[in-house]
Amino acid sequence: MSHPLTDQPTADPAGEWDAWRSERHRALTSPTGNLALVETRWLPAGERPDAEAAHAGQPHTVTVTTLQRTDLVTGEPEHGLRFWDADSDAIRHFERVDVFPYDPAWVLEATYTPVPGARRVPFEHIRDNGGTRDLVVPGDITLTVDGRAHTLSAFDDDGTLLLVFGDPTNGDTTYGAGRFLFVQRTEDDGRVLLDFNRAFVPPCGFSDQYNCPMPPRQNRFHLPVEAGEKLPVFRGGFPAQH
Repeated sequence: MSHPLTDQPTADPAGEWDAWRSERHRALTSPTGNLALVETRWLPAGERPDAEAAHAGQPHTVTVTTLQRTDLVTGEPEHGLRFWDADSDAIRHFERVDVFPYDPAWVLEATYTPVPGARRVPFEHIRDNGGTRDLVVPGDITLTVDGRAHTLSAFDDDGTLLLVFGDPTNGDTTYGAGRFLFVQRTEDDGRVLLDFNRAFVPPCGFSDQYNCPMPPRQNRFHLPVEAGEKLPVFRGGFPAQH
């Protein structure tokens, strides 16, 4: 994932947003982008992945990588392999991601309060059949939207705060399981920006081989967030992930 961080307001926010959209398209269609993931293969307990052996006999367009997660039952590390195809059906049929028009009113300032220690918050994941996985939430994000106060939980994604949020547009004009947003740091450690124009469809909206976190109750807005990405669009009747 790319981590768009800005410390200063830009002179041309709409132009920066257009550039972000172009970069999103490039990343999505890259050889190891969201659209390229064709298989996630979890190995039996105790087995370690061998990406080089797994790649043997694969087409030249395929890349194999390894990944790890915690088994929900045993709590032990679980290892897996991911297969990415630069010539996947999803890439070949992908056209664009529909978006709402840029709206500066959806660039919101919020207060960030770090919480000492490694606080972990349970997030339900889309393919865990109701199970939850604890993710590190290093602080609270507080803001007011349409007169209602919210305290949001954004988790640590390789050093960047990632907000998983839901709103009434989900399942209608936007991805049903919610959307993601990278929280933008500022020079003031107690202040962050939430530019919902950069809200994006999570990886599981492009491939059913991802297991994305879903918005916890505190991250669900009552007001439709009509900003950011809506849904992927494919040609030729290719089925999108909704």
